Amino acid sequence: MSEQEKLQRGKRRTKIILITVTVLFIVLMLVVPLISVITSALKEGFKFYIQSITTEYVISALGVTLIATVIAVVVNTFFGICAAWLLTKFSFKGKQVLATLIDIPFSISPVIVGLAYLMTFGRLGWTYPAIRWINDMLGTNIRITFAVPGVVLATIFVTFPFVSRELIPVLNAQGKDEEEAAALMGAKGFTIFRRITLPQMKWGLIYGIILCTARALGEFGAVNALSKTRGGTFTLPLEIDALYMSGTEESITAAFAVSSILVIIAVIILFLRNLLEYRAKRKRAYERSS
Repeated sequence: MSEQEKLQRGKRRTKIILITVTVLFIVLMLVVPLISVITSALKEGFKFYIQSITTEYVISALGVTLIATVIAVVVNTFFGICAAWLLTKFSFKGKQVLATLIDIPFSISPVIVGLAYLMTFGRLGWTYPAIRWINDMLGTNIRITFAVPGVVLATIFVTFPFVSRELIPVLNAQGKDEEEAAALMGAKGFTIFRRITLPQMKWGLIYGIILCTARALGEFGAVNALSKTRGGTFTLPLEIDALYMSGTEESITAAFAVSSILVIIAVIILFLRNLLEYRAKRKRAYERSS
């Protein structure tokens, strides 16, 4: 057997081992737990499953989750575009500091984030006198903590790096040549962004939005510190925790039923991500061939 044949055989053996290890890990750590959630959700039958996911508490939690997710995605998409454009197209003092600050939610525990908002906007927070003064002046009942606004703020905080961190590498790879050429030809800033920058970062933007959505839907720690009213400010993860901690067999099965909603949403998001990646690869292949 030649050295080349030995090398090829060694590569095939290594490839088989890596594929086996990867598949086993994915099956044991991801597929089996997700399947167990679905089977546990249907343990008491389909009728009980429908009853579990249509209770007043679950519908309220789903509504709060969707509200927080939509607002967080909109805010973070706008912020992500602005931050990525600033960091990749302009030079200024403190640029590295700003880039580091954007990554803070990746390194801070969500529970700490919730407590920080609690100490900022709660009854012991330094902004509470101002909030109370506004309520007294306008006759309103504005609340941040233990209310939907607090849930929204916490969700925005833990998800705001996702869009910008997907866009920054794309814009860095794109460079500045096309924008500078367009500017020399008299194009305005927004026209340059709309006609040149946005089309080239489109797929990265969509991918960042998908990641931001997935993270917002599953947030627990920060929201748990700011949401204490079941049926009012609970999100789906908090409702699942409340059902499971009830301890009865029916409530535990109901917790798995509600969990299946997030599993289904996650599968849909995963499908959309893979579809977008496939379309992006096909587009790049087409552009290279043409």
